[in-house]
Amino acid sequence: MNWMQAVEKTVTGLQYELVDVERSAGGLLRVTIDRIPGQSYPTGEHEFVTVEDCEAVTRQLQYLLEVENVDYARLEVSSPGLDRPLKTPAHFARFTGQLVQITLKLPFQGRKKYQGTLLAADAGEGWRLVFTEGKVEQALDFSFDEIREARLVPVLDFKGRRKAAPAPAAPADTTDGGQQE
Repeated sequence: MNWMQAVEKTVTGLQYELVDVERSAGGLLRVTIDRIPGQSYPTGEHEFVTVEDCEAVTRQLQYLLEVENVDYARLEVSSPGLDRPLKTPAHFARFTGQLVQITLKLPFQGRKKYQGTLLAADAGEGWRLVFTEGKVEQALDFSFDEIREARLVPVLDFKGRRKAAPAPAAPADTTDGGQQE
């Protein structure tokens, strides 16, 4: 087993998804992880990767890399961020229905970059991106092999997460003829 497979086995063994592994000049080893929906984590119930998640994975990877005698200067474990890259067909399947930006390897109708809603193609193979050009809704069908890069489009909501409105309370029993102050 090579060190990349060992990293993947360690990350998935901790119940995280391995999104990406980068090795750059200067000895930086960057590992990107994500939480798997529906999975329970000892670091708490959160939708997104926490600092504690990164620390737990870092500890395990430091031990693994030492045992495997992997030469690196610095290890960085992080979340994929709001503009999460989609690197595998499984990522595309997981984020179907989401707003994504894709860059094609070869231009289609004079351009390579498109942004829209990711759907499974009607034929059952490949993917479809539904986007609006001017006021006209269009669809672009493509295969995974035609993609150079794909990322989620960050959807920012500065008002925080929306919670369901509380159920209306039962009418209060009033002693002043039904009037409340």
